[in-house]
Parts: sequence; structure tokens; C-alpha cells
Amino acid sequence: MRLIDTHTHLFLEEFDSDRSQVIERAIQSGITKMVLPNVDSSTLQPLFNTCQINSYSLFPAIGLHPCSVKANYFEELTSLKNILIQAKYYAIGEIGIDLYWDKTYFKEQILALEEQFKWAIEHDLPVILHCRESFEQVYEVVKKYKNLRGVFHAFSGSPDQASRVADLGFYMGIGGVVTYKNSGLSEAITKIPIERIILETDSPYLTPVPFRGKRNEPAYIINTAKKLSEIYNLNIEMVAEVTTKNAELLFRI
Repeated sequence: MRLIDTHTHLFLEEFDSDRSQVIERAIQSGITKMVLPNVDSSTLQPLFNTCQINSYSLFPAIGLHPCSVKANYFEELTSLKNILIQAKYYAIGEIGIDLYWDKTYFKEQILALEEQFKWAIEHDLPVILHCRESFEQVYEVVKKYKNLRGVFHAFSGSPDQASRVADLGFYMGIGGVVTYKNSGLSEAITKIPIERIILETDSPYLTPVPFRGKRNEPAYIINTAKKLSEIYNLNIEMVAEVTTKNAELLFRI
């Protein structure tokens, strides 16, 4: 049984003490491929260094996280755009709009998102969308672009929002939140075909039950797969097969 973690931040300092061991645990658990979305220019070197540990299993993405969009966002984008053409990346991300932490640079977040959509289309890459308390705003921007593909990362919206994501031809990234008792996510996705679902951890964040409260890591994605097998009334091998195929098609890995 093979699984893919389509969203992990293994390059962050939370993994500095045991990064290689975390990667090995994942591989031994059947998580043979992991996608690592970038945050901003400060994380590019750690991202690169981490992917060098195992270039067969770790796949980097490049982008400017909405929480890193500040007054100097244009300079950040210029730096990232220049680096995009210097190496192989598998997605533009993590990008989007975040209205949970700070609304100060909302307009700049939209401008940054639109610019990075252009990169994705130009380089034929999927986008990894962050939409914390901003689904409607991100959705309205996405609708304006043709030839765009990608995933709504850490999807936690309503059944209607899930249907709209599926109608766009986008995927929903489902992680540990689906295992939380009162998240409501099970109900939101129950009528969405599993062909629109990919698995992710967002590690070190959003740790699934029964490890909630601890640092998340890719090996824990099996707990999300088990929950999806309950939701879709499928055996876990089928969940793994379909979601892995979805991820391979989206990221071309």
C-alpha cells in the first residue's frame, strides 16, 4: 500500500533534531512521496537542503505564503520568480489568502495570488491554495483563470464549498482535521467523489487523532486514510490507491 503526503513542511525548525528519521519513518510506513510547499524566500535554502536528503521521495514547491505577504511582497515575488526557473519545482505554493491572522495586507495578498497564478499557467504547474477563513475570496480569484489546476489545501469548508471545488476540477487536500470529532468535515465531503481528494498532513501542524497535541509528521497520514475509508465505506487499500493516483496526476510525480 502506497500513500502520498501532498503537503508537509519538513524543512521547518520543528524537524531540525530528527529530520532524516522522520523521513525514514514515512518511507517505511508506505509514504513513498512527499510534496514540500515553500513559505517565502527565507525558507528556500532549508527546503532545498531537505529535498536533497532523498530526491526520489521529496518534491519541492515554490511560492509566497499569504502570511508572508507584507509591504515588500513585490520584492519577494521577484526573488522567487527568478529562482523558479533555476530548478525543478512541482507546484506553485503555498499561496492564497489568509484572513485569520492579519487582514492588513489583504489587497496585496490578492495581487500576489494573481501574479503566482500567472506563473502556474506559464510553467504548467498546479497551485497549492491556502484559504484560511478566506474560501470565498480565493474562490472568486480562481474562477477568473482558465487552464489552472490545483488543490484547496487543508479544506475545511461546507458541503456547498466542497461541491464548488469539485466543479472547478480542483482537488481538496484532506488531513488530520477530518479525524476531529466536531470538525464537520466528514459531512462536507461525503457526497464528493474520492477522485477529488488527495491526502496531506500539513506537518508539523494539524496532527490527526490519536496523536493530536503532538508534532505531526508524514507517517501519521495513515490515520487520515483510515478515517476516509470509514467515510467512503471503502477498504483502506482502495483509499490509498485512488488518492495516490490523484496526487500523481496532479503533481506529475
